[in-house]
Amino acid sequence: MNVQESIQYNDVAKLLVDRKIVAIFQVRSETGPRALGNRSMLYTPLDPNGKDHVNGVKGREYFRPLAASMLLEYANEWFDMIGIEESPYMTFSFTCKEEKKHLIPCVIHVDGSCRIQTVTKEQNLHYYNLIKAFGDLTGVPIILNTSLNLANEPLVETIDDAFKTFAHSEIDYLYRPELELLVSK
Repeated sequence: MNVQESIQYNDVAKLLVDRKIVAIFQVRSETGPRALGNRSMLYTPLDPNGKDHVNGVKGREYFRPLAASMLLEYANEWFDMIGIEESPYMTFSFTCKEEKKHLIPCVIHVDGSCRIQTVTKEQNLHYYNLIKAFGDLTGVPIILNTSLNLANEPLVETIDDAFKTFAHSEIDYLYRPELELLVSK
């Protein structure tokens, strides 16, 4: 394994643009039933074949939908939020606006909806900055987010779990934002 230091958000955003799967592991653990950017597999939502690719890497069924994390301030531009102000725990699905669907095919379900997590600086600074960097590069302030685990395995909790999952999968990179470290194989 190779370790790169002083990695900036833009460096990781470029990997996502290049269709690399990046596992993110932050000190804060997840709360609730969803991956919220602390123990997640991240991927570009722009790839029309991304759902098959990510589900294949995770070893799960091809039909399983994938969710997205996005900057809160853009939620109403991309989704019909039906009067809900935010979705920080990824508990709601919203219909994507018709003119935006083609931009994020990897996370749009067959019914035109997506389960989204809205992210603010106050909730998760590193994750917010990474999504912002991806948005600055692509014009899309959204990234695919799924739990950091493989099929039939529990959600990664410790750094040892993260390295084990990384080593035994086709995940391309493991990112530690607080330490500005990026691990590759």
